[in-house]
Amino acid sequence: MLSINDVTYRIAGRTLLDHATVVVHERSRVGLVGRNGAGKSTLFRLINGEIAPETGSVTIARGIKTGQVAQEAPGTDESLIEVVLQADKERTALLAEAETATDPHRIADIHTRLSDIGSHSAEARAAAILAGLGFDTEAQARPCKSFSGGWRMRVALAGVLFSEPDLLLLDEPTNYLDLEGTLWLENYLTRYPHTVVLISHDRDLLNKVVDTIVHLDQGKLVSYRGGYDAFERQRSATQTLQRKAAEKQEQQRKHLQSFVDRFRAKASKASQAQSRLKMLERLQPIAAVVDGEVAPFQFPKGEGRLAPPIITVDGGSVGYQPGKPILSRLSLRIDEDDRIALLGQNGNGKSTFAKLIAGKLAPETGSYTRANKLKVAYFAQHQLDELVPSQSAVEHVRNRVTGESEARIRARVAGFGLPTDRMDTPARDLSGGEKARLLMGLATFDGAHLLILDEPTNHLDVDSRAALIEAINDFEGAVVLISHDRHLVEACADRLWLVANGTVAPFDGDLEDYRRLVVGKGGGKGGQRPDESGSAASGQERRKANADRRAQLAPLRKEIQTAEKRIEALRATLARLDKSLADPKLFSGIPGRGVAVAKERADAAKALEAAEETWLELSERYENEMSGG
Repeated sequence: MLSINDVTYRIAGRTLLDHATVVVHERSRVGLVGRNGAGKSTLFRLINGEIAPETGSVTIARGIKTGQVAQEAPGTDESLIEVVLQADKERTALLAEAETATDPHRIADIHTRLSDIGSHSAEARAAAILAGLGFDTEAQARPCKSFSGGWRMRVALAGVLFSEPDLLLLDEPTNYLDLEGTLWLENYLTRYPHTVVLISHDRDLLNKVVDTIVHLDQGKLVSYRGGYDAFERQRSATQTLQRKAAEKQEQQRKHLQSFVDRFRAKASKASQAQSRLKMLERLQPIAAVVDGEVAPFQFPKGEGRLAPPIITVDGGSVGYQPGKPILSRLSLRIDEDDRIALLGQNGNGKSTFAKLIAGKLAPETGSYTRANKLKVAYFAQHQLDELVPSQSAVEHVRNRVTGESEARIRARVAGFGLPTDRMDTPARDLSGGEKARLLMGLATFDGAHLLILDEPTNHLDVDSRAALIEAINDFEGAVVLISHDRHLVEACADRLWLVANGTVAPFDGDLEDYRRLVVGKGGGKGGQRPDESGSAASGQERRKANADRRAQLAPLRKEIQTAEKRIEALRATLARLDKSLADPKLFSGIPGRGVAVAKERADAAKALEAAEETWLELSERYENEMSGG
């Protein structure tokens, strides 16, 4: 159906595709993955014919209709349902022609074709898609221009899904969806009757929807059967074999070179030496395995330990206009070690609740108590617009501190995970992932006891999301998450709260229960149990067990951190002593001074070895306890 053959494409001297080749078969579901900036979106533009490759070809089978989400649905007076219906160009054209056609044979052909493409059920199908993406019946009748850009993107997605192209191209479709929309889309795509090529960094979506992963790395396209987890296993095995082959080849190369060097000058061995030289020339180097390091996220803890609870709300309500609360009947508490994920459709009040506990909105009624000296770090995607476009990351940090040296400022920026060559880049020229790192670093700049993350994974690739999960789990304070990334929620959250029906209540189930509820396979709502399978109770028990385990392991985690600090201190001591021992003046000055420094170094080296052994033992214990071993 789709053939990409020996394609090369460069932008500003940078090679994105280097003689890349892959074939996409009919009715396959392909996940296109790769690091941010690898060239995935550029490949979509090549497939659509928006740009042409320097070499090679992109071929789509004749008669195939392709479809991709528009940049944004038009801001017109037409209703959402009308905008979606118009996305099917053939149906729209046939209906228009039917109004003016006079030839009886043509009229018959038009109605036959309309019947073949299911025109009679078109409005119902369009309404079902819009409902799945979060638009109720009343919203579907409203004009498109009354919605914000993010909601219009959902309408654009609804349009391309409704048009049902033979080749559906989706570029990060979940970036403008909530968890509910993501779960619905996942369910929809598993039943999609044609070919799908999906760019996504959502591990769960890639595992559930696709049957093939195409990895774009170093300009090459490599295909793997299965979902994302299968791809990781296969690639890891391939890398292991590749490393072994490269090591074996290097040994062979050294052996051949040694023979040439020894016998090239000897007449009796000249022919053999020449033969080895030719063998060396023919020995094609095996490409080195390059997996770029992913910078970690760092979330410093606020100073001091706070007495629990850190936040309590009793009978509270909150909104933006007096007398018109968005949320009411709020009776909740947050403790310092809580890991809470907020569920609920966009528009139900998740962000409003986040602003309440962040102290950005005051409650209208009820009691609201915060611990003294509580520090809250709040990150939300809309805050990306608050970055000063003309200022670099260094300038943003410099504005936050006074009296800091330039080296210290740049060290703080490096702690955000921004590479050295991007520190002085204006914010407007940073990638989405780089902007997210900068904003997260600024939000947590002074340390926090409570971390609130509202859709933190947008613009982050899979590896960066894994680094974010690690940072959240290492953070010693409380965390409140709003995310459409189910893998992030499952890996980090111990408690689920559902924001629905104008309030916030614990959800007594796990994410699988919630998925069934969203896609219509379960019952119940609010804090009710979604089904009678027992999985809700087991999900609640699992999250409580995780929270208890983390609390029990807090002292062990402290021991590990103490060991790490001792290792760093001893390494610094060794570096200082090595520098002293390298100075010839040490042994020509005070008698015995050199011997004393040498002994001090030996003692420090011994202490470092012991500290590293302690760290390894503690780390192994921690990992075993966390995994239930």
